[in-house]
Amino acid sequence: MLLHHIVSPEWWAKFEGLSHYESETLAQETFIHFSTPEQVEGTLNRFFIGVPRLILLHINQDLLEAELKFESAGDHGVFPHLYGKLNMSAVIKVEEIQPDTNGVWKR
Repeated sequence: MLLHHIVSPEWWAKFEGLSHYESETLAQETFIHFSTPEQVEGTLNRFFIGVPRLILLHINQDLLEAELKFESAGDHGVFPHLYGKLNMSAVIKVEEIQPDTNGVWKR
């Protein structure tokens, strides 16, 4: 299954050439937020309005080394959470994305 993680280009650049990635919130939340392909647009428009560009990681779930759990996010449904660092070998594509001219994210 394909999963996604959204990250700022500046934060992502800190992990270039490393074997593992940590989200900015991993230490405090103990997991990395992921989305399914169907959830990406909603996540972008809920949390990233006004951000001019982002990185969308495409992740092969079968290659993950840390524990993955699908957990409730209240009224927003069930989301995948990775409990640990993301091994770079599971990242199959790194895509730079931008909102449309109105600032709305379309996927």
